[in-house]
Parts: sequence; structure tokens; C-alpha cells
Amino acid sequence: MSTPIPQPPGVPLLGNIFDVDPSNTWWSLKTLAEKYGEIFQIKALGHRVVFVASAALAEELCDQKRFRKYVGGPVVEIRYAVHDSLFTAFENEESWGIAHRIIAPQLAPEAIASHFDEVVQCTDDLIAKWQGLDPANRIHPLDDLTRLNLEANVLTLFGKKLNCVDGPEHPMIRAMEESTSEAIKRPTRPKLLNWLVYGGKLKKATKTMRSFAADLVKDRQEHPSDRRDLLWTLMNAKDPETGKALTESQVIDEIVTMPIGSSTAPCAIAAGILFLLQNPDTVVRARDELDAVVGDGPFKHEHVAHLHYVAGLVRETLRLSCAAPGFNIEPIPKPGDESPVLLAGGKYQVPHNQALIIVLAGVNRDPAVFEEPLAFRPERMMGEAFEQLPAGVKKWFGNGKRECIGKHWAWEFLVVVMAKLIREVDFEAVDPSYQLKQDGWFNIRPVDFSVRVKPRAR
Repeated sequence: MSTPIPQPPGVPLLGNIFDVDPSNTWWSLKTLAEKYGEIFQIKALGHRVVFVASAALAEELCDQKRFRKYVGGPVVEIRYAVHDSLFTAFENEESWGIAHRIIAPQLAPEAIASHFDEVVQCTDDLIAKWQGLDPANRIHPLDDLTRLNLEANVLTLFGKKLNCVDGPEHPMIRAMEESTSEAIKRPTRPKLLNWLVYGGKLKKATKTMRSFAADLVKDRQEHPSDRRDLLWTLMNAKDPETGKALTESQVIDEIVTMPIGSSTAPCAIAAGILFLLQNPDTVVRARDELDAVVGDGPFKHEHVAHLHYVAGLVRETLRLSCAAPGFNIEPIPKPGDESPVLLAGGKYQVPHNQALIIVLAGVNRDPAVFEEPLAFRPERMMGEAFEQLPAGVKKWFGNGKRECIGKHWAWEFLVVVMAKLIREVDFEAVDPSYQLKQDGWFNIRPVDFSVRVKPRAR
């Protein structure tokens, strides 16, 4: 006999509607995972969702022969802005395969390597800004890192310098925040309320984002270039399998999707700065490695492969920050078979069409895998120690064919920015007693975290 899946008590009629804060959904799920363990469920507004928070169950759900990405809830809501893009396409939509085959070569490691100097250039802009501040400065690093991310994303992929690292906040940043936050909240409200009260928020944000993307296309049309970047590919390439090109609307869809997808990276780096402040010995070790590998010269792409400790530091940051907080899974339908789906060798069972969500805040802190799971230890993410970890705790970029197509871009951005900040900047905690608390939507980020920055003392 299977074991019942734990569920918070809830209230009559409304179920568990008060157990998840729609303004901070993922922190609520983290709290529930800490209380209920490897699996739990909630029921609200007539819907049931099952959440998985252990490495073993996460690995089982990542078996692509049994499970696939579930496009539902907030992911369906964001289709208003990006339609059937790579992130939001349903399993049966041809558009996903066409877009993936067109885009993937431009986001392969060798293509990303060609933009290394541009990422360094953008990061240098941020470091120069920080090093020029008054010694008594107090900054929220996430704000500037978010600007840096948009700057680097648009420059490397679409060939446009926004100059938004220093200066007014770019409208795209607010629009991404408004659209993703609204997408998360809409499934928790009655549809009539969404239409009458909140519909304008998503429409306004969508208009801003799509206008921004359209302007990038127009600028390239009016100023042709021999640059063969992602923008050129979206506008000109054809799917090698079907011979189809992307429509004008689909080009806009994918342009908008890219910075939304990469918005997890600055959240991870901001959390990483906190972890470095809490563990000053890791800064010493990283700087020793950087001084040995890079020395006093410029930071080059060939250095990255030799930064083993920095790579471990980035992985450990991804593990503990859970900047991309989870992903949705559903059983692959079996025509004519509606029998329950068994998990953990039959310990649990769920309906044949049950939506499940992997909560990485639980999976990545699984005490069955990690000794002292809350401790920040980059060495466990290096070499043989990393290779021996189960696959279920390495899902920072999702899983399988629907994992983040920009994972190589994200990895290079994370390594470059973390390495250069460690190498060239000293951080001081404004509040040494600060403890990580996060909020966010399709990403999660530190709340009210501020630091002082100054040039590295040598």
C-alpha cells in the first residue's frame, strides 16, 4: 500500500490557499519543504499540485521516458507575452522544435566563447562604476547586477549596447518584473478578477517588452551588419529539418524570452556575494587561484577552464541560491491507461495526469546527499566530489530537452562576473547579521541585501 502524500491542514472550501503567499510563492514552498520533507501536496481553488523536494525523487521525475515538462499555471499565463516560445511551447506545438534547431547553434559553447570579451567589457563597466563610488557608499548589488545582465545579454546576443549599467533603469527591467510577477499571481485569482482589475498590468508590460524587441529588429534592418549573432539567426535562418523560418512575431517572442530567461543569473551572483561575505576564507582561496591563473594581465577565455575553485564556488552558489527555483513536470500520457503513477518504487502514487513541481530549495539541501547542507562549501562542487553527486542535485538549468537553452551563456556570465568581482572588488556587509531571505517570480533573489564596495586592497 502506498504512503499518503503529506498536506498542510488547510481550511474548509478554500483548502491550502493561505499556505502559499502569491507574493512570495517560492519562499512559501521552501518553508513547506522544510516541514514536510521529500514530497507534499496542496489543494486550492479546486486544483491539486504535488511538490517534490528530495534529490532521489527529483532524479526520478527527470526520467524523460516517464515524465515531461508541464506547461501550466504561470507558464501558460506568460504565453500572453511570448506565445509559443521555447520556454512556453506545449509539447505538441511544432514551433518548439523549429525554434530550438534554429537557435541552439548560436548558444552552443563555441558560439558563446566568441562573445567572451563582450561579457568582460560589460563587467568592467560595472566594476568601474563601483570603484568610483564614495567610500561610504551603500548599494543593493542586485540592482546593478540586473542592469549588467540585460546589458550583456542584449550586446552578446543581439549586438546592441544599451549603456544601462550606469544611468537610468532600462524600461525592459521593470517590464520583465511586472510580467513575470503577474504571471505567477494570476492562477491564484478568480479569472474575472484578473480580467477586471489586473489585466492592464500584463498588457502594459508586454507592450514594453515586445516594443523593445521590435526596435532591435528594426535597428538591424536599418543598419545591416556582417555580425552573425543570435539576432541575425532569428531574422534569417531556416530550420534545417523543415525548411521553415520564424515568423516576425516568433522572432519577437524569442528576443523577449532571452533576457527573461537570463534574469536568474544576477540573482545568483547577488546571493553569491552574500555567501562570500559569510565565508571570507572562500574569497582567499578564489583570489589565490585567480592570481595564479590570470596574474596581473587581462582575463582571457582560456583562463576559464583552469579556474576549478571558482567553478566550484559558482556551482555551490547555484545550489544554495536556487535562483531558478524549480520546474514543472507531468507524467507522459499513455493512451487508454489512467492508472496511478508510482513514485519511489511504489511508496507514493499520484493520478496519471498529476502536475508536479520540483522545489530546488529542498532538493539542493537534501541532507541525504549533503553533509551540513546549509554550509557554503565550494570544494564539494569540484572534481571527483562533484562528479559523484547524484544527477538530481545538478538541475540548476532544468532537465532534458526542455532545459534552459541558454545554460552555456549563463555559465560563462556567472563565471566571468564572479571571477572579476572577486579579483577586483572588496565587499563589506552593511548589516553583518543579515540572513538570506528571498522573493521573486520566475527567479528568486535576496531581499533587502546591501553592501559597501571599494577597489580590492592589494
